[in-house]
Amino acid sequence: MHVLMVAAENDALPNAKVGGVADVIRDCPNALSNKGISVDVIIPDYGFSHLDRERLGTLNVAFAGHSHQVDVWQVRSAKSSARQLVLSHHYFSQHNGHVYCNDEPGRPFATDATKFAFFGAAVCEGLLQGVIPCPDVIHLHDWHSACVALLLKFDKRFETLRNTKLVFTVHNIALQGIRPFKGDESSLEAWFPSLGYDGYVLCDPRYPHCFNPMRSAINLADKVHLVSPSYAKEVLLPSESAKGFFGGEGLEKDLQNAATMGKVVGVLNGCEYTSSNEKKPVSLGVLYDEIEAELFTWMAKSKQLESGYYIAHQRLLSFIKHGRKGPLLTSVGRLTDQKVLLLRQPYNDKLLVDELCKQLSEFDGNLIILGSGDSALEDVFTQAMARNSNLLFLKGYGQKIGELLYQLGDLFLMPSSFEPCGISQMLAMRAGQPCLVHQVGGLNDTVMHLENGFSFAGSTLELQCENLLNCFIETLKLYNNDSKKWQHIANNARNARFTWGEVAQQYIDTMYK
Repeated sequence: MHVLMVAAENDALPNAKVGGVADVIRDCPNALSNKGISVDVIIPDYGFSHLDRERLGTLNVAFAGHSHQVDVWQVRSAKSSARQLVLSHHYFSQHNGHVYCNDEPGRPFATDATKFAFFGAAVCEGLLQGVIPCPDVIHLHDWHSACVALLLKFDKRFETLRNTKLVFTVHNIALQGIRPFKGDESSLEAWFPSLGYDGYVLCDPRYPHCFNPMRSAINLADKVHLVSPSYAKEVLLPSESAKGFFGGEGLEKDLQNAATMGKVVGVLNGCEYTSSNEKKPVSLGVLYDEIEAELFTWMAKSKQLESGYYIAHQRLLSFIKHGRKGPLLTSVGRLTDQKVLLLRQPYNDKLLVDELCKQLSEFDGNLIILGSGDSALEDVFTQAMARNSNLLFLKGYGQKIGELLYQLGDLFLMPSSFEPCGISQMLAMRAGQPCLVHQVGGLNDTVMHLENGFSFAGSTLELQCENLLNCFIETLKLYNNDSKKWQHIANNARNARFTWGEVAQQYIDTMYK
C-alpha cells in the first residue's frame, strides 16, 4: 500500500515545525513504514536553504488565471524513512521562511489560504503529471491541505484521480481557513475561476457566502480522523464557549452526518520512546544557564529592551539566589486561549493564575511557563509575572529549555479548554513528570486522575476554575505529604505508553483499508 501525506508542517525537515502536527508528520510515516506501508510526505518549500535535495521535475500549475512553474524536490532526511517531498515556488518562499502568516484585521487567513490553495493545486497537478507517484491513499492534514480534496472531486481535469481514497485528519477544528467564495483576490473563484462546485457542500454554515476548507474536506473525504477518541466525541456537539465547552465549532452537523456513515474515526496520536527520553540527573543550574542564554538571544533581537525579558531575567536571578525548596511546576506550549483561557479568568480582583501562584507559595514552589503566541496574552502573563515572585514567564520558545523543563519539573500544568490530542503531556509523562490537566480531548485519554496524573472537569467556566484550583491545592498537598504515593503516580506516568506503532496499525485497520 502506498500513502501520500499532505500537510503544512513536517519536523523531519529543518524549520518546518510550528505546532504538534509537525511531530505527527515526522513520526507517523516512520511507524507506517515499519508496518510495510510505502509513505511519501509532501509540504511546501518555505524558502529553506541548504537542503540535501534532488529535483524530480517541474510542474505547470494553473492558478488565479495564470500558469505557474513549480519545482518538485525529493529531500534526504535523517529523521525519516519515508520519502520527503517539497514544492518550490515564490508563493511559499516570499515570507522569510515563515510557515504561517498573520493578516490585517478583517481578512483572516487571506495570505495563507491563497498559499495553501496553490499548494493543493500543485499537488494535484503533480499527481496528474506523474511527477508525484499516485498513491492508494491520500492522507490530508488540517485545512491547509483541503483544496486537494476540492480539486480531485470537482475539477474535471483530475477525473482519473477522483476515486483515490481520501483520509482527512482534523488536528484542530478551531482553525478552518475560511475565505469568501468571490469578491476578493483571496477567494475560491479568484484561485480557480473555471471550477464548477457544489456550494452547499463547501460553504461555511455560519457565513454561507464563504468557502470553508475544513468543512469541505470533512464532507468530501472517505474517512475523517480526529486525533483522540474523546475529541472525536466532543466535536459532534456544538460549542458553548460561554460555558467553557469547545466542540464542533460550527461543523458538528457535518461531523454527525459523517459519523452516521461510519466515516469518523478517533485515534490518539503517539509519542516516541527511547532510552534517551528518560529523565536524566540534570541540575537546575543547567536549566537556569540555558534560560539566561536564551533570554539574551531574545533581547538582542531588538534595540529596545522589552519589559517582559527584563522582568524574566530579574526573576531568574531571584530563583538562582534564593534556591528552591518546594516543587517546580512547569508549562510548555503556545500561548493561546485554547491553552490558558482558565488561567486568565478573574479571581479575587486578580486572575486565577495569581491565585495558583499564591497557593504555590505556601509550598515554597515556583512556576515556569515557556511559550509565546497571542500578544495580548503575552502581556497578561508578563504582568502576572511582575505580580508574583514565584512565576517566571519566558516569552518565546527554546527547544533545549523545553526539554529541561520536562526533565526537571515536578508537576506539569496543562489546563487546556480543549485539546484535540496534546503532545506536551505525553512528553512530560515520558520524563516521569505527572500532569495536572483538564478532562478534555486527548488529555482525558492519556491522564488518569490519581493513577498517572491529576485532572479536573466542570460544566461551566466558573466550575472549571473552581475545580482547577481545588485539584491544584490537593495535588500540592499530596506532593508535600505523601512522597510514596507521589512517586507511584510519577512512575506510572513514566511507564505510560502511547506508541506510534500501535497508532500506525489503527490507521491501517480503520482508515486505509
